[in-house]
Amino acid sequence: MKACDVSTCTNRVIEEIERVVVSKRQVLETLMTAMLTPGGHVLLEDYPGLAKTLIANSFATVLGLSFKRIQFTPDLLPGDITGGYVYEQAQNLFTLRKGPIFANIILADEINRASPKTQSALLEAMQEYQVTLEGETLKLPEPFIVIATQNPIEYEGTFPLPEAQLDRFMMKLSIGYPTVEAEQEILRRRREWRSDSLQLHQVTNTEELLAMRQAIESVHVEPDLERYIVELVGETRQRTEIAVGASPRGSLALLKLTRAWAAMQGREYVIPDDIKTFVRPVLRHRLILEPDLWMKRHAADKVLEDILHSVRVPVLTTEAS
Repeated sequence: MKACDVSTCTNRVIEEIERVVVSKRQVLETLMTAMLTPGGHVLLEDYPGLAKTLIANSFATVLGLSFKRIQFTPDLLPGDITGGYVYEQAQNLFTLRKGPIFANIILADEINRASPKTQSALLEAMQEYQVTLEGETLKLPEPFIVIATQNPIEYEGTFPLPEAQLDRFMMKLSIGYPTVEAEQEILRRRREWRSDSLQLHQVTNTEELLAMRQAIESVHVEPDLERYIVELVGETRQRTEIAVGASPRGSLALLKLTRAWAAMQGREYVIPDDIKTFVRPVLRHRLILEPDLWMKRHAADKVLEDILHSVRVPVLTTEAS
């Protein structure tokens, strides 16, 4: 499968999802790159009612993947996610009952409402792609993608994710409120559907998605662009506004996502603009800012914007580069 095939297929996926998600093309394209990237877990932080659940479910339907939604609450236990062995009295033996984590796309709704112990059970699976139950290791299905949500306006009764656990997410995104025109379009579609939902059609399947992931491994990245990624991430460790900068995991995330993005654009090579597109989504949640910036909304994005302007952009001399 060539890069142009990736472009055609992903465009069809996004167009199908746009039948129910109005005026969020950029968000859908960004999420599609995560689907094409191993370890492409995404944290969605935004207000209630902005279609976070709808988007996650729509991707699963259109991609032909299994989907499970887990509502995180303070009394949720690790076993409620992973499952466990249950004694069957009729058969006089213990049988395995797999939890909801055994699906391709997991929606971890309001992840910061669960206790740290329960959060860790999910985040371990995100990193290892496996679950250990009673000494038995069970592989999770491939692909395995977690889309977690959290509400930025409610803090009472929540357990914010530590920075080390936030680092497991490849990107942190927000949906944003629709424009007046887009919101009116939402109302018009609901009136015409005569129902709260619209049945989406499957566009691809697991095998084709994995084939697209493999094709992306052939996308070329110039050494100068690899250096550009490293310098951008390295600059986060030098800034006085940042107490702790991004780790090499951030550099790897930028590399993987920009290759996927290039393939979606029908190219077999990465350009500097591909990297710029993902600097904020990839790095904003990996930074620990100095205390005087903690309460300033979008402070991390502003610091990253300054870094983008300060790091020299490499000039590519050939089209293939």
